[in-house]
Amino acid sequence: MRVPFYDIKAQYDDLASSMSDAVQSVLSSGVYVLGPNHNQLEREIADRHGVKHGIGVANGTDALRILMDAVGIGEGDEVITPAFTFVASVETVVQTGATPVFVDIETESFGIDPAKIEAAITSRTKAILPVHLFGQLCRIDEIKAIADRHGLLLLEDGAQALDSHCNGKFAGQYGLGCGFSFYVTKNLGAAGDAGMIISNHDEVNERCRSMRIHGMGRERYYYDHLGYTSRLDEIQAAVLRVKLQKLDAWNLQRQKLAEIYQRELAGLPLTLPTVLDGNNHTWHQFSILTDRRDELQAFLKSRGADSMIYYPVPIHFHAPYLKYGNGKGSLPVTERVCEQILNLPIQPHLSEDQIHYVARSIQEFLTSQS
Repeated sequence: MRVPFYDIKAQYDDLASSMSDAVQSVLSSGVYVLGPNHNQLEREIADRHGVKHGIGVANGTDALRILMDAVGIGEGDEVITPAFTFVASVETVVQTGATPVFVDIETESFGIDPAKIEAAITSRTKAILPVHLFGQLCRIDEIKAIADRHGLLLLEDGAQALDSHCNGKFAGQYGLGCGFSFYVTKNLGAAGDAGMIISNHDEVNERCRSMRIHGMGRERYYYDHLGYTSRLDEIQAAVLRVKLQKLDAWNLQRQKLAEIYQRELAGLPLTLPTVLDGNNHTWHQFSILTDRRDELQAFLKSRGADSMIYYPVPIHFHAPYLKYGNGKGSLPVTERVCEQILNLPIQPHLSEDQIHYVARSIQEFLTSQS
């Protein structure tokens, strides 16, 4: 049986007529930048997360970078963040001139460990940037309490956390702002690159809106800030609005597939993902830990089942970021997770039979060779 990790074309096939109509409508309108689909998508995502403002940008990396500039992070500042993340979480800190300070993660949420944050705070600490990984919030209430206690800014990397919440409080409601990615492989993915900042703070909103268009203010060709060219294209906004209509159903299918994995892999010598108390989980990834990761991945491949490794090398081991870390052994949980993590296929266009097949293949590998 073939089990693909991603199937972007299946999303198009699911919505082909609506997506084609939406794109054709944009093309025939002649409004390609900051048009009605863009404006409506900003409102729809903001409303979905219960915040006042959505600011469409070109990609998720720009969302983080512009947000950091908007809140004044820069030269001489330190930003506490994990090394178990996609590189954008860290490179954007470095690009501002600030210094990333790595704090280890916990295995339950794969998020930064609140118990280890305060030891990393110095007189130069300006902000904490937690990352909501794989479809659920990290221990954000505890992190926010630390930020408030020490007078630190709190920003959220929600690139993988659209629709994620804890006790009904969504990503983006905790900090000054939150960056989303709509890269093609996300739960809500564009037909290319796209991103968004959401915020409850009027000043952050105004600065981000200005910075995404060269720092331009309300009056055309008058500039208030150093800025960027980072607009969310109207065609991408139209595609995202069509897909947004199916997102609840797609997330429900991910939940059903995750439940199959949880049932069928229970009791095996591996670590299954944990959903923190109060959290929902949108299952952007289903991540297991096993000390036989590479062997298992090869076995699954031989059976026609794809898998991925998010992330094989912690950020503090990569050449551009070595100087910000303290070498091997400094983040033991992060390093162990990078050696053991394997992400199983869970995209919503898979059938339950395909997930049963993957689970049975894992059972066979672990029980026959134990």
